[in-house]
Amino acid sequence: MEDNIFDKVHERDLKKTMEKFYIDYAMSVIASRALPDVRDGLKPVQRRVLYSMIELNNGPDKPHRKCARIVGDTMGKYHPHGDSSIYGALVNMAQEWSTRYPLVDGHGNFGSVDGDGAAAMRYTEARLSRISMEMLADINKDTVDFQPNFDETEKEPTVLPSRIPNLLVNGTTGIAVGMATNIPPHNLREVVSAVVKIIDNRILENRETEIEEILKIIKGPDFPTGAIILGTKGIEEAYRTGRGKIRVRAVTEIESMPNGKSRILVHELPYMVNKARLIEKIAELVRDKKIDGITGITDESSREGMRINIELRRDANANVVLNQLFKHTQLQDTYGVIMLALVGTEPTRMQPKVMNILEILQHYIRHQEDVVTRRTKYDLNKAEERAHILQGLLIALDNIDEVIKIIRGSANTQAAKAALMERFALSDAQAQAIVDMRLRTLTGLEREKLENEYAELMKRIGELKAILADENLLLGVIRKEISEIADKYGDERRTSIGFDEFDISTEDLIPDENVVIAMTKLGYIKRMTVDNFKSQNRGGKGIKGMQTLEDDYITELLMMNTHSYIMFFTNTGRVYRLKGYEIPEASRTARGTAIVNLLQLAADEKITATISIKEFTEGQYLFMATRKGIVKKTPVTDYVNVRKGGLAAMTLREDDELIEVKRTNDEKDIFLVTKYGMCIRFHETDVRSTGRVSMGVIGMTLSDGDEVVGMQLDTQGKYLLTVSEKGMGKLTDLNEFTAQIRGGKGVKCYKIMEKTGNVVGVKILNKENEILLINTEGIVIRIACEDISILGRVTSGVKLMDVGEDIKVASIARVKEESNKSDEDMLKTMETELEEESK
Repeated sequence: MEDNIFDKVHERDLKKTMEKFYIDYAMSVIASRALPDVRDGLKPVQRRVLYSMIELNNGPDKPHRKCARIVGDTMGKYHPHGDSSIYGALVNMAQEWSTRYPLVDGHGNFGSVDGDGAAAMRYTEARLSRISMEMLADINKDTVDFQPNFDETEKEPTVLPSRIPNLLVNGTTGIAVGMATNIPPHNLREVVSAVVKIIDNRILENRETEIEEILKIIKGPDFPTGAIILGTKGIEEAYRTGRGKIRVRAVTEIESMPNGKSRILVHELPYMVNKARLIEKIAELVRDKKIDGITGITDESSREGMRINIELRRDANANVVLNQLFKHTQLQDTYGVIMLALVGTEPTRMQPKVMNILEILQHYIRHQEDVVTRRTKYDLNKAEERAHILQGLLIALDNIDEVIKIIRGSANTQAAKAALMERFALSDAQAQAIVDMRLRTLTGLEREKLENEYAELMKRIGELKAILADENLLLGVIRKEISEIADKYGDERRTSIGFDEFDISTEDLIPDENVVIAMTKLGYIKRMTVDNFKSQNRGGKGIKGMQTLEDDYITELLMMNTHSYIMFFTNTGRVYRLKGYEIPEASRTARGTAIVNLLQLAADEKITATISIKEFTEGQYLFMATRKGIVKKTPVTDYVNVRKGGLAAMTLREDDELIEVKRTNDEKDIFLVTKYGMCIRFHETDVRSTGRVSMGVIGMTLSDGDEVVGMQLDTQGKYLLTVSEKGMGKLTDLNEFTAQIRGGKGVKCYKIMEKTGNVVGVKILNKENEILLINTEGIVIRIACEDISILGRVTSGVKLMDVGEDIKVASIARVKEESNKSDEDMLKTMETELEEESK
């Protein structure tokens, strides 16, 4: 009776069956095909190709072998899949435009950046590259686990020792089931520096490394094709989370030609962009009139490098065309980062995981710790075995006559070994070595060699045991070896990091530096670098500071930071503000820009006080003084939102104007000084904090015709500098001024004489400070305060500036030096008076 085929049919639930088999398939693809191991950065097929090549003795010092031989050996022994997938993996590892540090040295046609395929494997040849030997180093020293191959006739490594951090260095890409990985390549030197940093933190500081430390070392991906990465936000997001998008732009150049036309030259393309398809795309856009201005495109690439020549019409704007190309073609591309790799959760179980860059480095270091530990144990066992043999040989040499007698008297080798073991307490291995010993070993020279070898081995054994006993020594070995690899194979970055117009603001492009802001009586303003002024001796004539109109001169010289706000207070009690960098830069002798072009000032407004503020902080105040001696204190936070058209800062009485503003914290003494040489000192708590548009209270009672010329704080220094309009000045110790009740007349602080003129300005400072004096001709002089005499309150001082007839001192400003410098040193660092007050 024949079997009925239907009797062998078993019914199964389709849903459950598909779930089971598809999960098995998915896990096979994930763990055994598409995803790399975090430890060596290789997929199984890549690992098998490299191991097969080393088994074939196909190293960099050997001739190239046919790729068909390598593929056949890999497929027959380790990878029972199609030869095309094996050859594809081999080709990819040999392509310099695909792999940052090629692991295979190919000979023949291995394709091109145009997308051309490699020649058939029967034509091409390959061998391991030198850097790939670092991946396979010490593999025969029990450094990694081996597993049976598919038919259990061979053993293959589950992972390579991988002395280089290959996952980050060469990157990878792969699509599994339900997941994908896309890890960009990086610069070997940067990755090694990051590994060294992690190790140093553990050895020297006994702490874990923060990801911020890694971000400072690894600047970003380093693609084999070069190009430019736009911005750092995508890089930082990818490194912190394991996922991110990085915008990459081609390296281009706009070149003007003798015929008046321009052309765009492309020298480097974003990673994995097909050059031939890119050129076709550009031609298509030109034909469809989506990009206008291009008359021709040619590929002029050669062995010297890439060069795509895009010729433009005479009337075409090259920058506009280039931006259109960036927008519509892969001259600008996005690289999606997914740092997914297989991580060991158990000794034999791998699990896919998305990791940040620090986690990947830590997994690599743990792998190296395991590799070096196993290698050290292997070397220790071999060294101890050899030392054991040498110990027996030396015993035999010490008793050579008796040994010869025993061997000659023995019936056979086994009897000789037994007799030697019994007589000298030797092991079987030692006895065998003595029996196998050659006669030449009996010479004195050979004996010395054995003794030296034994001493060297004992020293080596001690070193190996120390490494196994001390984790820091173990880490030190890893550090030394990986640093040597970086020195040997490291190179400069190919991919540069540029700015992304979508990621950065105008302020991000402005250097954060100290500058000098100069303003004139007629309302001109400019920004200068701080190296425009040199120190001079007291009494000098100064240097030309600004070209001014007739009857114009500098009234304010303010040192500030480019990123700080400069608050402009006007005589009418309003406030405006700009960032330091928003003030146009000019040379020392240039006139500057009319301030009305920067601020929306009313016809009767003029700037009478300025202050620089970096941040608007709670608990701080703006303390204001008027020419009539009125003072007011208002929280600085009331001035956070200053509109473009200005904001009311203070309500003024008739015929009064705002002259000075300071930033305080309710802990300072206020000094008011008048043009007739009177001064009052009182604590700022005498003035109650009021709203922004309040009028203020009397700070100082003035005599007829007198007016306040300056307000200072006691925290600004130890001495009061008083300068008269005819260039006279002096320092007076602040201790000579006792605190009074707000509203008094004060005390004499300067002796007015015909040769002095009235007081024009005051500053509180220290002896180590320096000042800038500006006269009505725009001349600036810089003077060290240590050259200025310290005198009593009722004195006139000494000559500070030679102003000449009909010329007066217009204003003064203080410069703070970090250290004592010679008079001719260029000004290195300057801070504003108000920045000092905030400290």
